[in-house]
Amino acid sequence: MLGKTIPALRPDKDIFFVIKAFAAGVILSTGFIHVLPDAFENLSSEQLSENPWGNFRSRDEENDGEHAGHVHVHTHATHGHAHGPALADGSAASELLRHRVVSQVLELGIVVHSVIIGISLGASESPKTIKPLVGALTFHQFFEGMGLGGCIAQAKFKSRAVAIMALFFSLTTPVGIAIGMAITNSYDEDSPKALIVEGVFNAASAGILIYMALVDLLAADFMNPKMQNNFRLQVGANVSLLLGAGCMSVLAKWA
Repeated sequence: MLGKTIPALRPDKDIFFVIKAFAAGVILSTGFIHVLPDAFENLSSEQLSENPWGNFRSRDEENDGEHAGHVHVHTHATHGHAHGPALADGSAASELLRHRVVSQVLELGIVVHSVIIGISLGASESPKTIKPLVGALTFHQFFEGMGLGGCIAQAKFKSRAVAIMALFFSLTTPVGIAIGMAITNSYDEDSPKALIVEGVFNAASAGILIYMALVDLLAADFMNPKMQNNFRLQVGANVSLLLGAGCMSVLAKWA
């Protein structure tokens, strides 16, 4: 977001690709190393009953003795003529819309994860756990903020929308901590309901973060013609990606 005042950090500069690759590594590592394992741990906890989801019939049971129907979908291509300027305008508008959707969905995934972390931190009563966790979360949020800020910068939102998104991102973890402190006497993180709710939200958040990092950040940037035609930029982006993933992997020891 500093790209508005610092020319070197604008989205069309090489350094922006390198920073965004670092942020993509952070987000990818967050999904795989921080969030997804928590989801598996919550949903496979011994505190849950043997069949916590009830007596739902499995897909195999539903299809037992039945033949699955086949649906054939026919698509018809339409032929049209497009002129250069109109095609360019449409492509630019489509790309801008993609950046806006990416930034909003990415913020949703980060916000869900941040609230859950905040609740866990606020409900914690052990100083030995809280101190290292606060330090790790500070870097955690900083790196995620870099990735989100890069996406918001490319989305070219109005200043008011940017301020709202930045404020929303900044407040989610403190709000989660406040909620955790308020319910600390009644909150049991090992209760079946808490495990299922946290597990489902963590799984959803992990899916969003991993998809965003792989498809909308890495794939989009690494397939960009500017990246494809610049070997030094490719090397810098790959090194930055590994550094981002490595930093978050190290932080996984504490958060």
